[in-house]
Amino acid sequence: MSTNTTLTIVGNLTADPELGFTTTGDAYARFSIASTPRRLDKTTGEWVDGDTLFLRATCWRDQASNIAESLHKGQRVIAVGRLRQSTWTTEEGEKRTSIDLDVDEIGPSLRWAMARVTRVTRDTATGANAAPRAGDSAPAWQPKPTPVPAGAGVPGFGDDQPPF
Repeated sequence: MSTNTTLTIVGNLTADPELGFTTTGDAYARFSIASTPRRLDKTTGEWVDGDTLFLRATCWRDQASNIAESLHKGQRVIAVGRLRQSTWTTEEGEKRTSIDLDVDEIGPSLRWAMARVTRVTRDTATGANAAPRAGDSAPAWQPKPTPVPAGAGVPGFGDDQPPF
């Protein structure tokens, strides 16, 4: 059993994810998700917004690069991850604590939007997490289209069977 606290959050990105690299070349992306709960006020029949939760999040390696290329400010996302608490002391001697989300999975919410997914492959010669090298003219990965059979998902197209 894991001792980490797992959380699923649905909210909007407050800014474009910031992509960075560690000194060892591992990619990371940092971003914040704003989640505002809503409830129906039965006396007025109107929706009422609760207090907004702003949660800082981090993801690593290939996922960080994918997020930086795919997700942008204002987009509604669903993220799953583990809460991490960090404590430090400022130069003035004040103790500070922050709770962040280490993202395991993230994607756009499709409740009021559509998305097209493009599968990527990694160049094993340069390594999945390799930082760009001098002389590299293209990223180490290239989109790989996922083949879909003709008529897939269209009832009655390409066959004489009902869709159920």
